[in-house]
Amino acid sequence: METPASPNPVPLTLLTGFLGAGKTTLLNRILKGDHGLRVAVLVNDFGAINIDAELVIGVQDDVVSLANGCVCCTIRDDLVETVEAVLARPEAPEYILLEASGVSDPTGLVTTFLDPKLADRIRLDSVTCVLDADQLFAHRTRRELMLLKLNQIGYSDLLILNKVDLAGPDETANVRDWLDQSFPRLRIVEATHCDVPLEILLAVGRFDPARGALESPAAASAGACADPSCHGDHHGHDHAQAFSTWSYETDRPLSLDAVREAVRLLPGNIYRAKGVIHSVDDPARPAVLQVVGRRVSLAAQGEWGTRPPRSRIVVIGAADSLDEPALAEAFSACIASTAS
Repeated sequence: METPASPNPVPLTLLTGFLGAGKTTLLNRILKGDHGLRVAVLVNDFGAINIDAELVIGVQDDVVSLANGCVCCTIRDDLVETVEAVLARPEAPEYILLEASGVSDPTGLVTTFLDPKLADRIRLDSVTCVLDADQLFAHRTRRELMLLKLNQIGYSDLLILNKVDLAGPDETANVRDWLDQSFPRLRIVEATHCDVPLEILLAVGRFDPARGALESPAAASAGACADPSCHGDHHGHDHAQAFSTWSYETDRPLSLDAVREAVRLLPGNIYRAKGVIHSVDDPARPAVLQVVGRRVSLAAQGEWGTRPPRSRIVVIGAADSLDEPALAEAFSACIASTAS
């Protein structure tokens, strides 16, 4: 699905998942990560005491507790007002994380943050669902709980299949088979203790292509080309060999429509793609590409300035699973005919 974007909206990640799946663990990993971002955190717990907010490590003033209700229903209006108040702070956040209650249906939340009235201030970067691989079928006789889990999974752009160490290889394989059959093309990352690279979770900070992330040490360590003399594409590994990256570069302008179609057809083993696009549609301005799971954002941002116009794209996927020739062919096909 493609979401409209304005030049400077603040990205927001919505963390969903059933009770005990590991959302707060994932939130803490993001907050402690080396991303260089000013992050505002909204934490909602279903009840009078917001326990999850007390479990968030190392963040105080930037945590906004949303207790006494589930953000998907009774306090939706309060949620929007809170987000607007956070954005109006003297030091506005560069990223917003919203951890929804484990009993939240994400339908209303997704609709809220896709509201065109918020498009100039908020960009829904991803809906990331954390799923307990060991407990997915624990409530199979309770229809309402299974429907809730299905909705949480179905609305996600990226699924973190957590606690695979507890589930074991056989049960994890069973869960993967069921997910693949029930939710085709869903991006799934297996994890223990929600240990997932920031390159996959966040589209900004050191990994934001609009800030030159494709030339940063962090991007280089993830397999992106940091050498200005490097041309073409190559392949690398990061995060204990669990993930692979591939990069593409060209000085020839691309067609934005062709890029949209190319990323829409990316296979399910690709979790995230990001890049700066030199386009024939708007050659004076770089277009920033962000892809997380099934969500795509492609919008012009700023100007090239003193930088020579060049397209740079980084793809992150499962280890040793990227079909590099196919990726190179797909993106090379986006070169505008007038640039051939």
